[in-house]
Parts: sequence; C-alpha cells; structure tokens
Amino acid sequence: MKNKITSYLGFARKSGNLVAGVNTCTFAMNKGKVKLMIVTEDISENGEKKIMKEIRKHDVRYVKYGNSEELSHAAGYTGRSVFGVCDDNFAKVILNEIDRETV
Repeated sequence: MKNKITSYLGFARKSGNLVAGVNTCTFAMNKGKVKLMIVTEDISENGEKKIMKEIRKHDVRYVKYGNSEELSHAAGYTGRSVFGVCDDNFAKVILNEIDRETV
C-alpha cells in the first residue's frame, strides 16, 4: 500500500498539486489552497508545533503518516517533513489508502 501512497504523492507533485516544507505549506494554507496536510511521524518537535498551529488556525484536515526520507524521495524533494495536497481528489485517494493501510 505504501507504494500507492508514494505514487499518488509523485503524481500530485507532477501535476502541481503538492507543496512541501513548513513555510511553503503555511503560505499555501494562508491562500486556502491546501485540502490535506501530511505530517511525517519523524518531524522535529519545533516543526510540528509550528505546522500544527497553522493547521488548527486554517482548519485543514491532516494525517500523521510515514517518515520524511521516504515521502520526500517519493515526492521528489529532500528533507521535507510536511506535505500539503492541494487537490480534493488526490486528498481523498491518499486518505483512503492510508485508512486502508491502518485497518
């Protein structure tokens, strides 16, 4: 299942519907673009505080999933711990796959 999730992240990136990094995701949330936030399980404490504050402020749906190395590589980034999905369809599909994996 992880392969599907990482594939969807790659597709979202290629289609311009994925942002990554705390500052970039915060900027996108301020514009109302982010439909789903993916926060990695190995994010730093400071980064988590910062992004969770913004997630609550903008009432964005989020999920804690995966590790930063794996997801960053899949999305074509390096060293990112936060990913914002900017398309409703990608957000739904990724959430469904994560739910399927955790059951």
